[in-house]
Amino acid sequence: MRGPLRNIAAIASTAVLELYRRRDVYTAVVLAIVVTVPLASVNVFGVKGIVRYLREITLLLVWLFTLVIGLTTAARQIPRELENRTIYALLAKPLRRSEFILGKFAGAVAATGLAVLLFYLCYVVLDGLKEGVWYTPVLPQVVLLHLALVALMTALVIFGSTFLTPSANVTCSALIVAGMLLFGQKIPEAAARAVAPASWILWTAHAVLPHFEFFDLRLRLVHGWEPISPAVLLAVLGYCTLYTTALLGGAVAIFSRKRL
Repeated sequence: MRGPLRNIAAIASTAVLELYRRRDVYTAVVLAIVVTVPLASVNVFGVKGIVRYLREITLLLVWLFTLVIGLTTAARQIPRELENRTIYALLAKPLRRSEFILGKFAGAVAATGLAVLLFYLCYVVLDGLKEGVWYTPVLPQVVLLHLALVALMTALVIFGSTFLTPSANVTCSALIVAGMLLFGQKIPEAAARAVAPASWILWTAHAVLPHFEFFDLRLRLVHGWEPISPAVLLAVLGYCTLYTTALLGGAVAIFSRKRL
């Protein structure tokens, strides 16, 4: 068991080190600074009520930058190894294809997760300095579910990498993530009003597509609402675990049969 875990950890570390080699870490720092711009303007005009709107804009930037970093980081993991032909050297070692997939997944999640934590650190520090609010009970849940979303999104992109071109993979994954975040909660209502076959398509999409909107607790953080119940939190995390496992299982199955 130690051998496979060691192989997965070794592959995962390359994705994190890639942030430094490609200097993506500097991009993440710049984006983190951009995230703080809305909050930095709090009370510039002496308008206290605008704080919530600025927090909402700041968190929107955090999510947008997370999607960009997460999608691009995950999408280049497998294609880069194929283009550079380094995958042959990796698989020539005692490394299974399943370990390769899981290592790439873990590395992309770790790299994107570090950027997410940096964004929230900047948000918390500046919000604390400007408003004196350093901690809210819902904050740990917001960060945890955001990281869970990163894991699910990465699994989706890794799965797409096994049979789509990089550009098609990023485009399709971005449409799914953005579409479900914006319209996921409205699909049942639209399906109920639609007639066949449109209603069948909508119900199928609602049942099959990953519900990324489950992980969005931004409004609770912006307005200082109470955290969600532990049962709901565990249910969402369980959903993320099952769906991520299914996507990674599909990725391993396809990649294991793929000619390189």
